Amino acid sequence: MDKYQTASSASNSGSKALASLFQRLLSPSLWVLIVSMLAALFVHYSVEPEWREHKTVYQVYTNDTGALAYMNRGKEVLIGTPIPYESSALRQEVLDTLQGKPSSGHWVSERDNNGNITYSFLDAKFHFGFWSLLPALVAISLCLLTREPLTALLGGIVVGAFMLGRYDITDAVLIPSLATESAAGVLLLYLWLLGGLMGIWSKTGAAQAFASYMTKHFVRGQRSAKLVTWFLGVVFFQGGTMSTVLVGTTVKPLADKEKISHEEMSYIVDSTASPIASVLAFNAWPAYIQALIFVPGVSFLATEAQRLQFFFSSVPFSFYGIFAVLGTLLLSLGITRFSGQGIRKAHHRAKTTGQLDADGARPLSSRELQIPQVPKGYTPHVLEFFLPIIALIGIAVGTFVATGSPQVNWAFGFALLLAALIALGKGMTLNQLLEGVGEGLKGVVLASIILMLAITVGAISKEIGGGLYLVELLGGTIPYWSLPFFLVLLTMITAFSTGTSWGTYAIIFPLAIPLAWAISQQGDITQPMLYMSICFVAVLNGSVFGDQCSPISDTTILSAMTTGCDLMDHVKTQLIPALMAMALATSLWTLIVLFFA
Repeated sequence: MDKYQTASSASNSGSKALASLFQRLLSPSLWVLIVSMLAALFVHYSVEPEWREHKTVYQVYTNDTGALAYMNRGKEVLIGTPIPYESSALRQEVLDTLQGKPSSGHWVSERDNNGNITYSFLDAKFHFGFWSLLPALVAISLCLLTREPLTALLGGIVVGAFMLGRYDITDAVLIPSLATESAAGVLLLYLWLLGGLMGIWSKTGAAQAFASYMTKHFVRGQRSAKLVTWFLGVVFFQGGTMSTVLVGTTVKPLADKEKISHEEMSYIVDSTASPIASVLAFNAWPAYIQALIFVPGVSFLATEAQRLQFFFSSVPFSFYGIFAVLGTLLLSLGITRFSGQGIRKAHHRAKTTGQLDADGARPLSSRELQIPQVPKGYTPHVLEFFLPIIALIGIAVGTFVATGSPQVNWAFGFALLLAALIALGKGMTLNQLLEGVGEGLKGVVLASIILMLAITVGAISKEIGGGLYLVELLGGTIPYWSLPFFLVLLTMITAFSTGTSWGTYAIIFPLAIPLAWAISQQGDITQPMLYMSICFVAVLNGSVFGDQCSPISDTTILSAMTTGCDLMDHVKTQLIPALMAMALATSLWTLIVLFFA
């Protein structure tokens, strides 16, 4: 009898193992990856890249020594001796007959319609047609199918590497990408500084002390807690990663104490980051973007000062940023009509059951950062949270006012040092402090790896020419009134596929603004500057939307990480209210162009 039961049990175990293996073989995500890898190999060996002339016009001047130069981030850069454009081997008509790879980029000079000499850097970029979108599509599809961003991003990287013929993923793709300045910045800020600071706050109980203080003095329930979050998101209007990290880190203990769902908090944090930065644009955005919108012959875009003035004069039309921030305000006030069914379900779940995450959720923030481990005899104080936060904000804003660019690393580094000194001064031992730092690093290491992989897949998508192909696809002859809509669509897809708004700006602005000017001169438009402003904010806001909603975006990942939300739960619940805001904004832009331009 025992032998029969043992044999039967072994048989059942074997059947279950075979069934599990069969189920995995039928997994849609596995087949998506396999088919995509085969397609990538097909592209590498069978599809010829399509080379395109890529011209970037700079505002070049002659310096005191007689050399040609331009300004880049406040520094003078010499350009050497340009060659006539007509002599360049990188002109499109030459590239159309090219066999093999083109030469490297160089500076060229040419005369515009008014006889003035303009200077530009000319190089060649390529795309594989629709295939150029494959790495980003794979990463996004696997994210949606598996709810696992790590493997999804790795899948996108492998597919992109195969398309480029780089089969040594470690040495030819990952190491070069991780050796970049962007990856080093991610490692320093989001792993060491942010992780260390959160670990110290967890060890000292400072975050919980802050939550208790705010609850006692300012918060009277979920509504006031969410309003505090919204207010901080507006105050930290530098945008992007800085805002998400500051606000998410500050409000998470408060929100958890008030039993607010993580989906709601991540939505508020994310939608008051880049959207508010496009409205309260007293940050690094105008200085970066103005260099991308120079168009020869356009008087109001001729100098840096005029381009900055054009930027700020266009801000009142930044409707998506305005509606996105208003949407989070309505949610904070308890008005969920415009928040989408996902947000409403999450709100109801947390309110009735106290469950902050959906069933099966896998939050990016680890348990080490959610459960305080205060040593015996150590009494937490709210100033242990307030002082580092005040120092952090003060340094970030102060350096922005002084230099024009917030020094986020300085701010977080000083806050980490201050938090450590306060803990040591109050009697915590060095071993206990380092234990807290270690737990903090463990808590954010997964999200930091995901961020670095997102940088890699974005770089591969850009190298393969995904954005360039999209511009060609949508940049043909279109009615003037539909251009804002097409620019929104183009930038949304590009930013969503690459996970970056600033990278999208670098791709789209040099193409979209000259196109908008050319269309405005065709005779149907009586207010060309207004038309240019609408097209400008369409690119500005469309890129913000795509970046904000992309599962491979750093701000999306950080919003989920700092609030303790499952990444894909955040992406899915945020998408509906963001789409509603963008639909309303695009409708207004189209109406303005039709009736006022």
